[in-house]
Amino acid sequence: MARSNKTLVPEAKQALNQFKMEAANEVGVTLNQGYNGQLTSAQAGSIGGQMVKKMIQSYENGLAGKNQNQ
Repeated sequence: MARSNKTLVPEAKQALNQFKMEAANEVGVTLNQGYNGQLTSAQAGSIGGQMVKKMIQSYENGLAGKNQNQ
């Protein structure tokens, strides 16, 4: 299966970019708008890892809220 960097919901692109910038800031990596080819694999991985961590945390919080309402 081919992979792509295509945003599935184009309206979400700006929010995703902001999320990426916030995650980079949290792990101490400076990102520029647009291309960031100067990043090391470790830096890029730490940004992606931080994003995944925050998404999982958000999902878990949502689940905890659902369980309290039942």
